[in-house]
Amino acid sequence: MSADPYKQNLFTANPYYRKAEVSGRLVAVLDGRMENRGLVLIPQPSRCLNRYQVHELILTDQQGIQAGGRVDRIAYLGFFSVAREGVVVAGDAVYLRDACIGKLLGFDETHMPNHLNIVILTENLKTGREIEAQPGDAIRFVMAAGGN
Repeated sequence: MSADPYKQNLFTANPYYRKAEVSGRLVAVLDGRMENRGLVLIPQPSRCLNRYQVHELILTDQQGIQAGGRVDRIAYLGFFSVAREGVVVAGDAVYLRDACIGKLLGFDETHMPNHLNIVILTENLKTGREIEAQPGDAIRFVMAAGGN
C-alpha cells in the first residue's frame, strides 16, 4: 500500500505548475449560516472534479485555517454542477459570475460520496441569497498567476 505524499509531508513546494480552469453553473442557491459548523479540512490541497458532478460551495471568513483544520464560521453559497472538469487546488481564485468571491481554502468530505464540501475563504461572508446568486450563475476556479 502506497503512502499519501500530503499526509507524509513529502512536498516541499506546490507541485502545480499549470492547470486548466474548472467551471460550472449554480444549480441551487442556499441561505444559511453557522457559527459552529465543525467542518474538518482534508490534508490534501487538491481534488479532481468530474464533469456533471454536483458539489457544495461554502464560504468562511476564518483566517489562518490550514489543511486538517476546523472551520466553524460559515455561510452557504449553493451547489454547482461541473461543466468543465479538472483539478481544483487550495489557493485557486473562485469567481461567481465575473467577480472574485475568494480563494479556495480546502475540502470537507462529510457528505461523500454524495458531494464534496468546497470551502472558500472570503472577506465578504454572505449567503447565496444575500449576494443575490441565481441558478445558472457561472462558477470558475482559476489558478493564481505564478501558481497557488
